Amino acid sequence: MSTTGAENSAAGTKKKNKTFLIILIVALIGGGWFGISKYIHSQHHEETDDAQVEANISPVIPRISGYVTEIRVKDNQLVKKGDTLLILDDRDAKIKVEQAEAAMATAESNLAAAQASAGAAHANIATSEASVTTADAQIETAKINLWRATQDFNRYENLIKDHSITQQQYEQALAAKQTAEKQLQVLQQQKSQASTQVSAVGRQSNATASQIGVAAAAIKQRKVDVDDAKLNLSYAVVVAAENGRVSKVNVQAGQFVQAGAALFSVVLSNDVWVVANFKETQYGRIKEGQKVLVEIDAFPGHEFEAVVSSSSPATGARFALLPPDNASGNFVKVVQRLPVKIEFVNKQDSLVQKLKAGMNADVDVHLD
Repeated sequence: MSTTGAENSAAGTKKKNKTFLIILIVALIGGGWFGISKYIHSQHHEETDDAQVEANISPVIPRISGYVTEIRVKDNQLVKKGDTLLILDDRDAKIKVEQAEAAMATAESNLAAAQASAGAAHANIATSEASVTTADAQIETAKINLWRATQDFNRYENLIKDHSITQQQYEQALAAKQTAEKQLQVLQQQKSQASTQVSAVGRQSNATASQIGVAAAAIKQRKVDVDDAKLNLSYAVVVAAENGRVSKVNVQAGQFVQAGAALFSVVLSNDVWVVANFKETQYGRIKEGQKVLVEIDAFPGHEFEAVVSSSSPATGARFALLPPDNASGNFVKVVQRLPVKIEFVNKQDSLVQKLKAGMNADVDVHLD
């Protein structure tokens, strides 16, 4: 019995050793095949699971401050370009439009008044110039009268010496000469006054013409104010910039919102892509136009065809809020990652249309 048991034990040990050897050989072959296949694959592919789906996200930002009177959208609602998202209280904006229009009407009235004044000034210039012309004619007549009176006086002055005329006749000739001289002086003074008036009216006309220019400029300014007020009034209605889906609406009716503050977002539905963050040791073999297979975690087993579109001009760390500064402190070398943009080939694919920004993805770039 003892001899038989020893023989059975030896046979069992030999059988276990043979089984272990077979398993070891299979494991070595399988491991070698896996390693070789991975090595060959790595020579023609670059892979990473540090990738996410991206899309354009448009923030909804009011251009004017005001109280929300109505919200026209709900969370996750599809909207089209130009659809009304929310409405702000526009009463203040309407008052400003009316004020601007009233100022515009006042400026137009000022222009009309300036133009009427300019017309009157031109008429006064014509009247004054006519007065100068009349004065010139009267002066010429007065000069003739003075010349005749002087000639008569000279004759009477010679005759009085011979006592050929009476003293009364001589005095009448002298008085006529002096009257003609005074008349000429008066007319010359009137002409001087008329010329001065022409200059004054001319200056007034120039001033009135400048007032027309000022009034016209004021109208342009008031027109700009009206356009600005109407533009601000239009901003009371906030509309969608593009087609997309609304995010969570974090605003309520009656809430006061500030101009320039983001209220919520619209994820645009016109395009989606993948941004894969490759290690810098992988980046050297990646080029634009290379074929890419993308697997999205949300759709396991489905491969999306894509191509390398472009790459970032700097590593992702450089765009961080606090980029690393290796010049200060202790330096620890860390492998950096560079974002690479990957675009889908068939963007009309129904599954591509279902992709959402932020979804995780696995990316396989074909280097051939």
